[in-house]
Amino acid sequence: MATQTQELTAPLTDEQKLAQVREFIAEVMTHEHPDSYLIAVLHRTQELYGYLPTEVMDEIAQEMGIPTAHIWGVATFYHYFNLAPPGKHVISVCLGTACYVRGAAQILQTIKDELKIDVGDVTEDGLFSLQPARCLGACGLAPVVMIDDKIHGELTPKKVTQLINQYRKQANK
Repeated sequence: MATQTQELTAPLTDEQKLAQVREFIAEVMTHEHPDSYLIAVLHRTQELYGYLPTEVMDEIAQEMGIPTAHIWGVATFYHYFNLAPPGKHVISVCLGTACYVRGAAQILQTIKDELKIDVGDVTEDGLFSLQPARCLGACGLAPVVMIDDKIHGELTPKKVTQLINQYRKQANK
C-alpha cells in the first residue's frame, strides 16, 4: 500500500501574490476586450489576499489601463468584494425569506450586540467579521448563520451567543 505525504507550503508573500495577480492580468490582456475581465481579476485578487488592498487595485488599474475610479466603482458596487481584511472568522447571517420569517433579524441583532460591530465591520481583536447573506441554502434549518464554511442552524439568540463564545474559546487556546 502506497503512503501519501502531504507537503506543507508556506503562505505566499505579498510579492508572490502580486506576481500572481500580474500574471493573471497578462493572460487577460491577450483577450479581446480585456477590460471585460475586470471582475475576474478582482475575484482572483481577493482569492489571494482575502480582500482588495488599495495598492493592489491601483496596480490593477495601471496594468489594465483602467481608471482607478472605475475599479473602485466595481469593487464597491458588488457586495462580494471586501475592501478591508476580514476577521479570522467570517459570520454570514442568512436573511433569505425562510430565515427572516423564523427570526433572522433577531439573530443578526444579537450578533451585532454581542460583537459590538455592525454589518461589514470587523471586531477590534480581528477575530470576527459580520456580513449578510441573501440565502445560504439551508432553509429547513432556519434561521441559520455560516461561520467560515460551516452552517449552524435552528438558532435562537441564546444559541448564537453560545456559538460565538465557543469560537472565542477556541481562539484563546
